Amino acid sequence: MSTTAEKLAQLRANLELAREPAGEKAIAKRAAKGIPSARERINMLLDPGSFIEVGALVRQPGDPNSLYGDGVVTGHGTVDGRPVAVFSHDQTVFGGSVGEMFGRKVAAIMEFAIKIGCPMIGINDSGGARIQDSVTSLAWYAELGRRHYPLSGLVPHISMILGKCAGGAVYAPINTDVLVATEDSYMFVTGPNVVRDVMGEDVTLVELGGAQNQAEYGNLHHVAKDEKAAFEWVRSYLSFLPSSCQEKPPVINPGLEPEVTDTDLELDAIVPDSDNASYDMKDVLLRIFDDGEFHEIGASVAQNLIIGFARVDGRAVGVVANQPLILAGVLDARSSDKAAHFVRMCDAFDIPLVFVVDTPGFLPGIEQEKMGVIKRGGRFIFSFAEASVPKVTVIVRKAYGGAYAVMGSKQLGADINLAWPTARIAVMGGESAVTILWRKKVEEAGENGPAVRKQLIEFYNATIPTPWVAAERGYIDGVIEPSSTRLEIRKAMRLLRDKQVPPSPKKHSLFPL
Repeated sequence: MSTTAEKLAQLRANLELAREPAGEKAIAKRAAKGIPSARERINMLLDPGSFIEVGALVRQPGDPNSLYGDGVVTGHGTVDGRPVAVFSHDQTVFGGSVGEMFGRKVAAIMEFAIKIGCPMIGINDSGGARIQDSVTSLAWYAELGRRHYPLSGLVPHISMILGKCAGGAVYAPINTDVLVATEDSYMFVTGPNVVRDVMGEDVTLVELGGAQNQAEYGNLHHVAKDEKAAFEWVRSYLSFLPSSCQEKPPVINPGLEPEVTDTDLELDAIVPDSDNASYDMKDVLLRIFDDGEFHEIGASVAQNLIIGFARVDGRAVGVVANQPLILAGVLDARSSDKAAHFVRMCDAFDIPLVFVVDTPGFLPGIEQEKMGVIKRGGRFIFSFAEASVPKVTVIVRKAYGGAYAVMGSKQLGADINLAWPTARIAVMGGESAVTILWRKKVEEAGENGPAVRKQLIEFYNATIPTPWVAAERGYIDGVIEPSSTRLEIRKAMRLLRDKQVPPSPKKHSLFPL
C-alpha cells in the first residue's frame, strides 16, 4: 500500500468499520431491543452536525479479537451553541463494559472538559467491569473515579442511565451532579441473579433497580418517558447553568413584564383562609418567576419539597419550596438531603437561591429518627449557611420551629427576607401551642373545653405567629402584597448581583455525613 489513493481507501474502510465494529449482529441486536446506537444517542443530545468524535480508531493493541472503539464513543460538540464533552457506551461492543482502552478514552474526554471548562455528559448503558480484563478493568474504574473530583463543582457534570447499568457503571454516575434515566432503565450494584446466589433473596429487576424505584430512593434526579424526553430534559437543564464555575449562565429574555400583571394579582387570593387547607405551591412558583417557566429536579423523591431552576429578569435562580399538598410541606430526612445537594450545586455554580416557605416544621417520629433526620437536617442547615450566593426568602404561610431556621432564615444567612400578610412565623402552630401552654385551662373548662380551646387557638394565631411580630424585630425585611412578589424578587436580585463573600483560609468544612 504505497499510493495516497490506497491509503485514503484504507482510512475510509477503517472508519466505516469503526462505526459498527460488531457488524451486522450488532445492528440486529439493537433493532431487537429498539434502542439507538451510541452515536445516534449523542446526536439526539447535541446540536445537529456539531459532534466531533475523538478516538474512533482506538482499540486494544496486541489482541486479535479487539474491536474499534472498545465499547465507548467519545467526543465533543455543542448544546445551544455552547461546547460540551460527551461519551456514550456502546452496548454492542463487549456489553459496553470497561476495558483499558475504554478507560483511556473516557479519561481523556474528562480531562478535555476540565481543560477547556465545558460540561461533561456521560450516556451510560453498561454491564460494568469487563470480567475477562480482571484487575485492569477495576484499575480504570478507579482512574475514572479519581477524575470525578476535579470535575465536581468546576463544570456541570451530568449522567444519563439508559438500559441496564451495574457495579462501577453506577458508582461513577452517582458522583456526578445529576442523574437522568428513562422509565425502562435499571441501575444496581449487583443484578438479581447475584443477589439470589449470594443472599438467597428473590427479587425482580424492577424491584431491585427500576428507574422509578431508584428515583424514590433518591439516586436519580429525573425519570423521563423515553430517550428523546431525557435528552430534552438535559438540554433544558444546561440552559440554566454556566459552562463552568468561572462563567455565568446565559441571560434569556430579561426585562419582561416590568409591571404587575393579571397573573401576579392572582397571588393575592391563592393562599386559603384556613390554616389547614392545602394548595399547590407550583401554582405560586409559576407566577413569581419569568415566563411561568420552572425546571424541576427530583420530582419523584421527597415530594413535600420542590427544587428546580427558574429565571428572574432573564437570569437563572435555584428554587427551594415547600409543597403543602404533600405532608403539609413538612421537612424530613429525604427532603433535607434533596435540598442540601441542590443548594450546594447552586452555590458551586454561583446561581442565586430563592426559598419559598410554607412548612409546619420537621416530621417527628421514630422512623425519621432511624433515618437520621437530625444528621440529614443538619446537612441542609450547613449547606445553606455555607452558600455564599445571593439568597432571598419569601414566607408565604407557615414557618414553624426548626424549619423556619433552615428554610432560608435571615439568622442562617439569607440576604433579603420577605413575608406575605398570610405568613405565620412561630415556634409551633396554634393547636400544638395551646396544648402546651394552656392545657390546664382547657381541662378546667369542663364541657366548655372545646370552645375554650378554639378561642385560645384563635387568640394565639391572631397575636403570636403574625408577620408583624417578625417585622418589628427585624427578622424579616418587609411584609409585601403577594401580587408584588415577582417584582420584589427581581429588585432583590438586582441589588445582590455583585454580592461578594471573602474566601475562607480553611481547606474545607466538616460536613455532617
